[in-house]
Amino acid sequence: MDKVCASAAEAVADIPDEASLAVGGFGLSGIPDVLIQALHAQGATGLKVVSNNCGVDGRGLGVLLTDARIARVTGSYVGENKEFARQYLSGELEVELVPQGTLAERLRAGGAGVPAFYTPAGVGTQVARGGLPWRYSADGTVAVASPPKETRDFADRTYVLEHGITTDFALVRAWRGDRHGNLVFRKSAANFNPLAAMAGRITVAEVEELVEPGALSPDEIHLPGIFVQRIVPLTPAQAADKQLEKRTVRA
Repeated sequence: MDKVCASAAEAVADIPDEASLAVGGFGLSGIPDVLIQALHAQGATGLKVVSNNCGVDGRGLGVLLTDARIARVTGSYVGENKEFARQYLSGELEVELVPQGTLAERLRAGGAGVPAFYTPAGVGTQVARGGLPWRYSADGTVAVASPPKETRDFADRTYVLEHGITTDFALVRAWRGDRHGNLVFRKSAANFNPLAAMAGRITVAEVEELVEPGALSPDEIHLPGIFVQRIVPLTPAQAADKQLEKRTVRA
């Protein structure tokens, strides 16, 4: 099945208001920037985003945040995004902060059809006890707090129950991909992209290099095409447009 779309705009055209999205990448590394820009132009609002973080001001998911298109974020950290922090602390944005490994496994579990799992991460903290601020009021008080989670002991150790995550759509970026949706990720771009792709009911992948079916060895495929519904090949300029979140050099 040829899953290639004519454009990024076509690939995200049917994402509705209030849709849930799993978005791959880590910081600005490996983010599906072209698809995010297309979604911004498309105009969907009230989005519920699951992503390790929300990019930075003016780049990645930050462009959707700036225009108040995102209603809720499930992620691991706020990062360098000052607008993210401002919206969260002012009560404009609901945020569920999740331990990074737990978030990765919740996405993987959802994609694998596993509804829930036990993990030691977060035991003895508000992650398990509840009370983490999900949404603030304008006056700074907590309007919505996380609920307590089920815990259980196995072999004299306590674990907390976490639920798998599935989303309406997923947006990811891959290094190489074929027309059937088989994907290969390169270096740090493998962070969260395969897991986000698994979690989406409809997964859209932008690929830096599109190859024909059979060109990828089965041994090199990181994510099989069964998880991918749409492919958007990037132009050389789009593929090369990669920003650094924070550049550090020697004096």
